Amino acid sequence: MLCLVENHSLPRTAAFFDLDKTVIAKSSTLTFSKSFYQGGLINRRAVLRTAYAQFVFLAGGADHDQMERMREYLSALCKGWNVQQVKEIVAETLHDLIDPIIYDEAATLIEEHHTAGRDVVIVSTSGAEVVEPIGELLGADRVVATRMVVGDDGCFTGEVEYYAYGPTKAEAVQALAVSEGYDLSRCYAYSDSATDVPMLESVGHPHAVNPDRALRREAALREWPILVFDRPVRLKQRLPTFSMPPRPALVAAAAVGAAAVTAGLVWYTSRRRAAATAA
Repeated sequence: MLCLVENHSLPRTAAFFDLDKTVIAKSSTLTFSKSFYQGGLINRRAVLRTAYAQFVFLAGGADHDQMERMREYLSALCKGWNVQQVKEIVAETLHDLIDPIIYDEAATLIEEHHTAGRDVVIVSTSGAEVVEPIGELLGADRVVATRMVVGDDGCFTGEVEYYAYGPTKAEAVQALAVSEGYDLSRCYAYSDSATDVPMLESVGHPHAVNPDRALRREAALREWPILVFDRPVRLKQRLPTFSMPPRPALVAAAAVGAAAVTAGLVWYTSRRRAAATAA
């Protein structure tokens, strides 16, 4: 349990989370394959191939070569997809697909870091169109994700503009430290993969979560804490334990709800007075 609250006279700090198999129990990108099929973006063969890739990913993680092959495959697969359609499909199926596979332990950590005054940053190799909505669902303050090139027609070209992977993740963390004023020596990072060692070693408090074999060895050598997350749970089942950071929409909804309750009380009181007068 994290119990230290940030001293705001000191430089700011953050907690950097990998996404797949660290915060959620599966690959975020591959989880949407059935939805993309139903939306007409991919065929049945592609669904079966992504299902197999998900199995390999869950069985033992993915090393550098496997990640490169997956990147090339997914880049070619999404060529020609309409970006707005992708965003709409993700938005429509996000809660059904992602909410049930969020680790309870990760949600607790996110809450504790926020309570301690730290920013929460999701740093994922998956595409921004998938990661950004998940980050919002989790209440993350910032998201770093892979970005694909979008053509003038609003469709993916199949080229990668920015690949959030390996050393590039560490560079993104360091860039955020400069722009946001984070003291990396007091920051936290969490990942399941040895490919994220550069990100982990860039902070003062690295953690291996459900680590693959290579990261487990590295964590043991460096005496990094090893965490096991194994309880996926819907966020709404954790309420009121897990509370999302206040956002304008949620604040507005709360205000509308409070107004409705107040109006109801006024109506109820006036009815009681009217009944008493009539009696």
